[in-house]
Order: sequence, then structure tokens, then C-alpha cells
Amino acid sequence: MAADGAVDLNADLGEGFGRWSLTDDEALLEVVTSANVACGFHAGDPATMRRVCALAAERGVRIGAQVSYRDLAGFGRRAMDVPPEELAAEVAYQIGALDVFARAAGAAVAYVKPHGALYNRVVADAEQAEAVVAGVRLAGGLPVLGLPGSELLAAAGRAGLGTVREAFADRAYTEAGTLVPRREPGSVVEDPDAVVARSVGLARDGTVRSATGREVAVRARSLCVHGDTPGAARTAARVRRALEEAGLRVAAFA
Repeated sequence: MAADGAVDLNADLGEGFGRWSLTDDEALLEVVTSANVACGFHAGDPATMRRVCALAAERGVRIGAQVSYRDLAGFGRRAMDVPPEELAAEVAYQIGALDVFARAAGAAVAYVKPHGALYNRVVADAEQAEAVVAGVRLAGGLPVLGLPGSELLAAAGRAGLGTVREAFADRAYTEAGTLVPRREPGSVVEDPDAVVARSVGLARDGTVRSATGREVAVRARSLCVHGDTPGAARTAARVRRALEEAGLRVAAFA
């Protein structure tokens, strides 16, 4: 949470391909303040990217590039070994592609957030984290959204990029403050009431109960509600109301 009591609310959007659509982009864009738009490597296609950017710009929602390993079949959630120079180029490519559509809508890509397996990899893998940062710098240098204490945010800070700490309302945490892998039972919190309660705890108190029942400190400026879970838009709307009722200002990070 920012010093002024503000919290950013983000969601992954544009996660479809062709006629297939996974996220309720229009409904979520009525709630969130930042949109992590899939850039075609784990989901998304040019038409979807253009549409979501236009919708976000109309609503004043900040546009972020959700970059991924090249893994459409696995939705970017499979572990991959990509050489650092190749990964840097692919990250820059995704940012550039999305920025074309953002600028056509009268906006611009404002930040970068890795997705799925890449997000989890750069928590502890310094080499892959440096490669992502190199790609962000190739694309002009943007703030990077990531897990507190991650190698990604450390590398971005060393490179002079802005860093934004992120927490997840609907993901289970380990005692170390990392996310429980999706392959493990209970990794996704599906009860909307629990998601709402966890959101307020994370944003107001900077804490969350881990999967083992311990309170864990997770101090973040941006809170993510995944767009690909059942009833995501309704849950996100409830989260926003609960944050505001708790006296928090919901606003995009500076």
C-alpha cells in the first residue's frame, strides 16, 4: 500500500485466442485500475490486444504488458529453459507489439508484468530475471510489477527501472511469502468471501495467512485478482467495494 493509503487493483486481461475467450474483459475493466494484457505468447492475438487496449483507454485504466514464455498450448504455465538473449528479445517483442495498440487507443504501455511460469521463475532465478529486465530496457524501460523480495524486482532496481510490489488475493502463499505452485492442491483460493477478506488484510495490514496457517508479511502496492477464475468480475467488484469500505483509496500506482 502507498503512503497515502492507495492500492492498485490489477487483473490479467485479453487471455483468449481467436474465437476463444477466457476473461470477461469489459466487466473487469469497470473495476480494476491496471490491466495486464496478454501479448500473444501465452494467450491473446492482435485483434484481442487492440480491443482490450481500446476498452482500457476509454475507461482510464492503465495498460500493462503481461509477458510470457512462448507457450500458447500450455497457457504459459509450463517450465521452459530459454537462453537469456532470446528471452530478452521476446520480452521486448511482446511489449512493442502491445504498445502499438495502446498508442492507437491514445494511451501507452505503462508497466510490465511477467505471467505464469516466467513470473514464478524470476522470483529466484537471477539469470532469467536479468534477461526479463534486459528485454524491458530494450523496449524503452518501464516499471516492473513483481513479487516482493524477488530477483526480478532486485534486477529491475539495479537497472534503474521502477519497481512495484504485488500481492495476490486469490493465490495461496507459503511461509516464505512465495506463491504455492499451481500443481499443488489449494494453490488457488476459490471462495469469494475468502478472497475479499484476504484482499483487505493484504492492502490494509500487509499480511496474509499462509497455506500452513501462519501470518506472513506481504507488503505490496498492487493487488491482483485473476481474471480467469469463475466469477472473477463479480469477485473483483466485491474486492474493490471492501477496500473502499476499509478506508483505502483504489488507484493506479504512480
